[in-house]
Amino acid sequence: MPDGIRNGSTAAAAERLATASPTRDSSTRLRLLSVVIPARDEEGCILSTVEHLHLELSLNGVPHEIVVVDDGSTDGTWGILERARGRIPELVPVRNTGPNGFGLAIRTGLAAATGDAMVIMMADESDDCHDVVRYWNTLHEGFDCVFGSRFVKGGGTIDYPRIKWLLNRMANTFIQVLFGIRLNDTTNAFKAYRREVIEGCQPLLSPHFNITVELPLKAIVRGYSWTVIPITWRNRRTGLAKLRIREMGSRYFFIVAYVWLEKYFSRGDYHRAASRRLDRAS
Repeated sequence: MPDGIRNGSTAAAAERLATASPTRDSSTRLRLLSVVIPARDEEGCILSTVEHLHLELSLNGVPHEIVVVDDGSTDGTWGILERARGRIPELVPVRNTGPNGFGLAIRTGLAAATGDAMVIMMADESDDCHDVVRYWNTLHEGFDCVFGSRFVKGGGTIDYPRIKWLLNRMANTFIQVLFGIRLNDTTNAFKAYRREVIEGCQPLLSPHFNITVELPLKAIVRGYSWTVIPITWRNRRTGLAKLRIREMGSRYFFIVAYVWLEKYFSRGDYHRAASRRLDRAS
């Protein structure tokens, strides 16, 4: 079924898919959450996205900044962001003045972010703002990464196009088998990371939507702890989707193959344990 909510209810008591034990002391509090939102021609929804996110985080006492990266918009997106900054001090509008692309916009936003925790979120209100709060709380349990899945018990989607759903399930099953992982929603951009993970996954290569698989797969392969929680997603109600599946197939495959080669042939040179040994030696 392409319409309605798939894969169960959105019950808060849904079972978590935990795949690794936390590696950090849960008593150590994170200082600031940076939510990075790439935006291109999103004048119809960007203000609502920022306002709802800011309200949700404020009501739940989450210290935050909202880094919105205008990725070469030709509509009124940038003007809306500049005007909103006067009312929302936590809003940090950034312009990607170099080559444009979803992955490049995210990389620009990550570079501009100042938080010690980061969430990547879409501009079109397809992601649930309350799930950002849940990401923040789960990071405080000591995990390095928190990945959301729309396809576990308690998660769901609304108005997911049939063809896109089928391609999504095929791609994610392929990644699961190739890497031997239980994560079944790798391609979704909406995930949370500690700053150390973002720094440890450098250099990021993907200029396009394939960054959505590069970041989580590198984090897993390089030994960072992670867990999965159920999230919900709904199809955009305004504007046009930017993902072009035909253009992205080979790019997704390239980055998946690149990280797979690292996993099996790099002899652990990029693993977090190796990085720590190098730091101690220097």
